Amino acid sequence: MGGHLTRSELDAVSTTRPIIIWDASVHFAYANSPYMAQIGVNNTEAQHASVFVAGWRPAVGWIGAAALAYQFLLYPMLTWVWALAQANGYLPGGMQPPPVLDADALWVILSGILGIAGMRSFEKSRGVTR
Repeated sequence: MGGHLTRSELDAVSTTRPIIIWDASVHFAYANSPYMAQIGVNNTEAQHASVFVAGWRPAVGWIGAAALAYQFLLYPMLTWVWALAQANGYLPGGMQPPPVLDADALWVILSGILGIAGMRSFEKSRGVTR
């Protein structure tokens, strides 16, 4: 209890798998050497000429931004406009408004995409894959 983790302590756990640990306050993160090596691979991939190598990160970002914009900006306004349209007879009274996005499912998908891509990048840095 108390104190901060060091990279060497995390490297003692694994020098082949990236490890990151967030503390309970989410103000600190501790990472081992393979995780830190990932940052260099990410920077290299981001500068790649191929949109298929460098473009997946912006695509995930735009999809995430669109989902957040829908959920927290568009959807609240849409439900207000929907109720107004139903009150004025533009939409049938029993017609349901558009669905709320399932945030839990979005987190699972985003975590999976980033985790798989991170492991692939780590393997590329070790020369395991092309």
